[in-house]
Amino acid sequence: MKWRALVFCGVAATLAGCAQIGYFVQAAHGQFSLLSEARPIDEWIASPGTESKLKNRLTRVKEIRAFAARELGLPDNDSYTTYADLKRPFVMWNVVATPELSLKPLQWCFPVAGCVNYRGYYSKDEAQAYAAELRAEKYDVEVSGVPAYSTLGWFKDPVLSTFIQYPDGELARLVFHELAHQVVYVPGDSKFNESFAVAVEEAGVERWMELHGDEKTRKAYAAYEGRKRDFLALLLKQRKALKANYESDISDDEKRKAKAAIFKALKEEYLVLKESWDGYSGYDRWFAEPLSNAHLSAVATYHDFVPGFKAILTKQKDLGKFYEAVRNLSTLGKDERHRLLASFGQATAVTAGNTHAEDLH
Repeated sequence: MKWRALVFCGVAATLAGCAQIGYFVQAAHGQFSLLSEARPIDEWIASPGTESKLKNRLTRVKEIRAFAARELGLPDNDSYTTYADLKRPFVMWNVVATPELSLKPLQWCFPVAGCVNYRGYYSKDEAQAYAAELRAEKYDVEVSGVPAYSTLGWFKDPVLSTFIQYPDGELARLVFHELAHQVVYVPGDSKFNESFAVAVEEAGVERWMELHGDEKTRKAYAAYEGRKRDFLALLLKQRKALKANYESDISDDEKRKAKAAIFKALKEEYLVLKESWDGYSGYDRWFAEPLSNAHLSAVATYHDFVPGFKAILTKQKDLGKFYEAVRNLSTLGKDERHRLLASFGQATAVTAGNTHAEDLH
């Protein structure tokens, strides 16, 4: 849920040289094909050929979109006012890669988006082909489907068939997250950008549920959030074990053995989690490919700084002031803003974190 479009493909191809032209051509074709498929939501709702279930979901999106602008101060523009039926499970597939004995992902740099830890393809086959190239170079690789992305307001981001059937809470979460990227985005700082968007989505869904959630909706979203927390805790636990393994003084062969044992433990503990969820299998696709460092490299990107952003929001209370404080934070150097966010989010020093937040004015 991220800057995936790489929309300035012609310029990027010129800057990147011949070796990258093929990649940027597919990115340009994919983005503009997506836009050409989109039609205004009101047209879909008015059409007698649209199924009633889809009409209901699109009507709900309109309500969520209006709430985002009215109650959350998110951009009131044409994003998520159109709908496209892609007839595929994901809009894109992202390729993430790391060295064999490291959690540090490779980076790819693009105009506007800056450097990011993934490379996106509109074709699963093309993503898998590039993943095979990286594996041949001995990298750990993950290919994951992406249901949505943000073009940061440069284009009219459509609602997609890849997520329209999500339950209300998850649908609202996704829309709030993607719109948050249009509020503040720092090129080349995925951890800052994604953690901010997660903080906005969580605050937004809480407010949405207060006004629009019935008992069934709240219960379903609480179950979703509970499973997500459990799964994240498992991933962070094993990521910590991998990090300690790679930073140790043992031989590479010993590190490989320990790595295999850690991933084995992850699989086994996941099966236990599934039983506690009454067999819920929504995370099974995460295990579709052999587990690798790439699966765990991005976990921290979405969560490390969320407590810090929440501390700022607690201090500011008003979302508009919160966005202003985050914009001020974004003007600092990367190391400094990371240091501040880490300090704000210390679980045992919330008060100190809120005091630091005053420095953002």
